[in-house]
Amino acid sequence: MSMRSKSAPRRAADRIRETAFDLFYREGIRAVGVEEIVSQAGVTKPSLYRAFESKDELIAAYLRDYNQRFFQRFEAPAADHPDDPKAQLLAYVDRLAVRASRDGYRGCGLTNAVIEYPDGDHPAHQVAVESKQQLRDRLHEMCSSMGARNSDELADGILLLLEGSYVSGQTFGEGGPARVLGTMVRRLIDAST
Repeated sequence: MSMRSKSAPRRAADRIRETAFDLFYREGIRAVGVEEIVSQAGVTKPSLYRAFESKDELIAAYLRDYNQRFFQRFEAPAADHPDDPKAQLLAYVDRLAVRASRDGYRGCGLTNAVIEYPDGDHPAHQVAVESKQQLRDRLHEMCSSMGARNSDELADGILLLLEGSYVSGQTFGEGGPARVLGTMVRRLIDAST
């Protein structure tokens, strides 16, 4: 049994992190100030700065959390489709097509961060690019396992489709181009294997 009961209050750092995650994703990182985070988390500014040296450190923590949650969703189909990377990938893109076609979809927090922070020296940019490279590497592995004629080209094509769905989902919402993501990925895989 846990040392904390279910009714025990969450630590201030956890409340800050969860609040920042929600606000940064919904409203954009630059649009959210420290005052709003501490107010909604029900903590003080000194609590925030005890847990995170700066807003930039909190942003980096948000993006690492986002990446972890992303990969949990991305890898979840492996449980239903062991040793079948094509089925795993298609299960993920089919779910993404639905999610990205809903009104209010805000895209990929990592993609949004790269756009908001174009300076390659900024921690947000660095964490987001590292995360995107991790996805690119994983797609290359999966496409190679599928026996694609040119697995690097296939992986990069799929990555372009994923990134396009993240952005078009925000632009067009329900009924937009993101709804055909699964169809397009299937066609690309079929043409490459």
